[in-house]
Amino acid sequence: MAKISLIVNGNPVTGNVDPRTLLVQFLRENLRLTGTHVGCDTSQCGACVVHLDGKAVKSCTTLAVMADGHEVKTIEGLAADGAPLHPMQEAFREHHGLQCGFCTPGMIMTAIDIVHRKGNELDDHTIREELEGNLCRCTGYQNIVASIAAGAKAMAKSDLA
Repeated sequence: MAKISLIVNGNPVTGNVDPRTLLVQFLRENLRLTGTHVGCDTSQCGACVVHLDGKAVKSCTTLAVMADGHEVKTIEGLAADGAPLHPMQEAFREHHGLQCGFCTPGMIMTAIDIVHRKGNELDDHTIREELEGNLCRCTGYQNIVASIAAGAKAMAKSDLA
């Protein structure tokens, strides 16, 4: 077993894990943060995207021990209970960027990463290209793309970004 210590959604956590434990397993099974989904186990679908030290990573192919000493943010860490939604979450709500919701946490975490890397003025082509590693089986992507464009603009005006 390996002892790990990290910051998850602003809170220090520790745990003893098998060195082969994936970050998504640690988050879901040890910390009960089930917003991060497992869709494929092969880094293809993006449902498991979280931020590791502020950068999007697929937690289904990241070992929990790799997060030792680092900061992880999950979908649950974007807005505190009772607080306003993160601008990207609100944009997905307003622009109907989800149907079944399974891919939504990964889409939102990826979208925030896109904004941090590419800025707040995103065109449809850029958004679609950047979403290459995120799959949605329900929406056809049009509302997801519109949600991300709106969320990017809203993030420019928000202190939650």
